[in-house]
Order: sequence, then C-alpha cells, then structure tokens
Amino acid sequence: MHERILVVDDDPGMHAALREFLKSRGYDEDGAFSAEEALKMLARNDYHLVLLDVKLPGMSGLDAIPLINRTGFRGAIILMTAYRSRDTAIEAVNSGAYDYFIKPFSLKEMDVVIRRALERQKLQEEIARLKPMIHHEGALGRIIGESEPMKRLKDMVQRIAPLETTVLVTGESGTGKELIADVLHSLSGRATGPLVKINCASIPESLLESELCGHERGAFTGAHTQRQGKFEQADGGTILMDEIGDMPFSLQAKLLRLVEQKQVERLGGKKSIDVDARIIAATNQDLFQRIKEKQFREDLYYRLNVGAIQLPPLRERKDDLPLLVRYFLERINVKIGTAVSGVSREGMELLFHHPWPGNIRELSNLLERACIHADGTVLTGDDVRMAFQKSTGDAGHQVPDAAISLGQTLEEVEKNLIIEALRKCKGRQCDAAKLLGLNPKNLWKKIRKHGIEKVMDFALDES
Repeated sequence: MHERILVVDDDPGMHAALREFLKSRGYDEDGAFSAEEALKMLARNDYHLVLLDVKLPGMSGLDAIPLINRTGFRGAIILMTAYRSRDTAIEAVNSGAYDYFIKPFSLKEMDVVIRRALERQKLQEEIARLKPMIHHEGALGRIIGESEPMKRLKDMVQRIAPLETTVLVTGESGTGKELIADVLHSLSGRATGPLVKINCASIPESLLESELCGHERGAFTGAHTQRQGKFEQADGGTILMDEIGDMPFSLQAKLLRLVEQKQVERLGGKKSIDVDARIIAATNQDLFQRIKEKQFREDLYYRLNVGAIQLPPLRERKDDLPLLVRYFLERINVKIGTAVSGVSREGMELLFHHPWPGNIRELSNLLERACIHADGTVLTGDDVRMAFQKSTGDAGHQVPDAAISLGQTLEEVEKNLIIEALRKCKGRQCDAAKLLGLNPKNLWKKIRKHGIEKVMDFALDES
C-alpha cells in the first residue's frame, strides 16, 4: 500500500504544487485548507504523514499539532513556515513535529526528509510489532529445558497465561513453581500490573487473614494504622499464593468467598472492597490427599484448579541436565566470580545418575559448591563428588555409583539420603535441609512420610 500524505495549506498555488509533486513521487496525497478541516479528515482516514503550514485561517498549525496527536495519529508531522524565526522552529519540534521547512524550500530536500520520516515510522511500527514477540520469547526463555515434559509444560503455560482463569501450579519442592508464576504473569494481559507473592506456610495463622485482606486501625492489638492486604496490593495484577496446601482450614472458606465474589473485607472493617486480582496458587502437596484428611476444602480445590499446571521433577527430565548445567554455571560465574565453562564427561555421568530429591534447587546448590572448590575451568568427576560429599557434611561419604543407584527405588534413595543428612547434622533439621537443598518444612514432611522421626532422636542421643 502506498503511503498517504495529507497536505494542509491555505495557499492554493502551494497546495496544488505540493500535491502534484507528491503524486509524481508515488504517494497517495490528500489536501485540506485549514487545521479544522484537517482534524476532521484525520479522524476519518489513516495518513502516514502530514505537511502542515503554520499560518492558516483560524487555528494555526502550531496550535493544531497537539490536537492532531489526540486523534490517534502516529505518523510524522512536517511543519512549513514563511517565518525565519528560531523560536518558531524550536516550538515546532517541541510540539511534536518531526521537522520543519522555511518557505521557499527545495522540493528535492523535502522529498529526502519525507522519505526519512516514513522510513523512521516503518521502523517504529516494526519495533512495536516485534516487542510483544520478543517479550513473549524472553519470558518463555526463562523456562529452561527441551525435553518432552518441558515442551508440554511450555505449551500449557502459553495456553493458560493469556486467560483470566485461576491457576493451580503443582510440583515437588525445588521444581520452579514460583518461576512458572512469574512467567504466567509476564505473558498475561496483567503484565504491567503488580505481581504480589505470599507464602501461606510461613505466616502464623493468627496473622494470615490480616496479610491477605488487610486491617483497619485498631482492629487488633498492635494495629496502629490502616493497612492494605495482599489482595488489594495485587489489584489489577496477579497474586501468587504459595504453599496453598498449608493454608489453615479455618481460612479456606473466606478465601473461597473472596475468589468467587472478588471482594475483600479488612479486619475491623465494615465494607467490602472490590479487587481484581488473578490468583495463581502453588503447592508441593497432594491436595486430593489433603481433602481426604479433611485438611483442604474440596470446593476450594476445584475453584483454584481451573487452569492446572504440573511441573515434572528433575529425575523425569534428565535430558535437560546439559542445558540446566550451562544455565546455572553462567549465573554462578557472575554471582561468585568463577570462570567454570562446563562439566567433564565423568562429572555429567554422576549428575545423570543422581536421583535429585531436591530437584532444580538442589542442582543449583551443588554446582555452586563444585565451582567454589574447583581448580580448573571444567568441573571434574572429583569436583562433583566433593560437592555431593559437602552436601551431606561427610568428606568420607561416596556418591552411589550407577549400579547401586539403579538397584534402589527412588523412595529408598530419598529416605537414605535424608537419614544420612540427619546423622551428619546431629539431627539438626535446618542444617540437614540446607544440605539436601530443601526448606525445613518440606524436609519435615518427608521425614514423616518415610517414618524416620526416630533417626532424629538417635542422632541427638549420639551427640
């Protein structure tokens, strides 16, 4: 399609000459004899450029520039003036004109400036077109992995992200649930709004409702000022409710009402406040089991689980290990100032044979430990072994080789690793969790799952 140019000049001779010249250069030209007429034409038609005279009957060209921009016109404005005034030229540019010409002027020079203005406009349009695509690819690029499970995950994220539905993200500890929430927010229509995060397991039950809904001054002892809750803070954006499976049962009914009605009532308040926040909930727990145990409301589960995303554990996507190792090594080098470029074949074999109970978080921690103690620019098998040994606090501990690992079930491997870590840490749960790449709460859940609470007592007796 040819570029369309609007000529605005009340001098019949100049008006006709400009239009004839533009037509000879292959442009679709149109004309108006006043600013008021030009504004009406701009409201009805699409133009790429406006040639605008300063001196016009009624409204001047300078006064018309802000009004032209308000019509939604995104093209270039070139001002024409018979006044050789520096102030006029400065005012023209400051008002938003691309350039200006002083009459009389050379049509050849005008042709060059017009072409440059139109090329600049095309470039800006291309940037505007590509910007969402670049942002989209950049956000998805944060999800590292090309294995089949990760391809399915990325496809699901792309499908769900633009929707306004609630989302439930599930997966083992350390698989990257918070990252997925970040990407979902970035790819949604709420990307320019706030992303507010709250960990339902880290806040005491007595304070959680206040954190979510806010409170009025004097609502309880210590409430000296009015405070917005997380849902109000997330208005127009997204709220991530991490560890949703640990939310106290007594508060789940209130959350259900909030999800359905999109309203909050601050503690001590008497009015409901409308909130528009998309909810992303995340958990590493089996919510069906929690429902059976009467610890999680079934109706809330189905209300949250409209968009469902299940993150695969690292042991099910080991094909991604080379990509993950490269990604983490680059970050670690920047973080601690090392220059490790890769992992040897022997080192990679050890990584492939490990069961990774702590998933991505464990891998990141292990590589950082290995980089700290490495002598060269490539992590050797010994560097990786030492990192595994440091993770259990035992310099004499040996990482199981492939034959031993394959002879055990994943449950047995996880149980033995936890027992070993507890022994080395004298039963100190926080220290053991750090060595395993887990948070203390998740470690305690695994201890109960495997029925090894007595190991902690034994370790304490030994100390």
